[in-house]
Amino acid sequence: MPRFDVVTFDCYGTLIDWETGIRESFARAAASDGVTLAPSEVLAAYAEIEPAVEAEAYRSYRDVLAETASRVAQRLGWRLPEDRRFLLAESLPSWRPFPDTNPALRRLASAGCRLGILSNIDDDLLAETRRLLEVSFEPVVTAAQVRSYKPASGHFLEARRRLGPGARWLHAAQSYFHDVEPCKRLGIPVAWINRGRHQAGHAGSPDWEMPDLARFADWMESAGPAD
Repeated sequence: MPRFDVVTFDCYGTLIDWETGIRESFARAAASDGVTLAPSEVLAAYAEIEPAVEAEAYRSYRDVLAETASRVAQRLGWRLPEDRRFLLAESLPSWRPFPDTNPALRRLASAGCRLGILSNIDDDLLAETRRLLEVSFEPVVTAAQVRSYKPASGHFLEARRRLGPGARWLHAAQSYFHDVEPCKRLGIPVAWINRGRHQAGHAGSPDWEMPDLARFADWMESAGPAD
C-alpha cells in the first residue's frame, strides 16, 4: 500500500531533465552566431536570473523564458537577436524525461497512487511535455492558472483546495527553493528529490530526501504508514 494517496510533482528538474534542455538550447542558438558558451556558466546564470524574473510582475512563462534567455545571454557577452529570444520555449517540448521518470511513475500509478503536477509553466507548454510522460495527472496546477510562480503559495493552496480535507498528500520535487521551502512554510509533507546532492537551505530539512525517483518509488512502495 502506498504511503500516500496523492503525490504531486514539480515537473522541470524533477520529471524532466531541464538542465540538459537549457544547456543544449543555448549551445545550438549561440553556435549559429559563432559563439561558444560554457555550459556551467549558462546554468549558473539561469539559476540566478529566472527566479528574479518570476518574482517581477506576472507574465506568461513563455515570456519568462524569453526574458531570462535575453538576460543570460547579455551576462555572458552574447547579443541574442530579438527574434530568437524564445529559443527556450520553442525547444521545451523536446526536453526529455530523466531515465527513471516514467518507470517510477508507472510503478506509483500501478500501486494505486493518484499523481499530480504543480509547475511553474503555461498550460500549453505543459501539454506538450505531458506527451512524454506515460501516466495521467490530476490535479495539474500551473503558474498560468494561479497567476504566480513558486515559491509563492498559489500552486500549493490551489492543490490543497482541489484535493479537499483529509487527503493523504505528499509533494515531491527537486528544487529546494521553489518547492521544499513553501511546503515547509505551509505544513505540506514534502520529499526532496535531491538529484544534485545539494545542501538544505534555511527552511531546514525536508520531511524525506531521496537521490532520484527510483529510490522514491522504492520508498513509496515499502510497507508501513507514512513516517
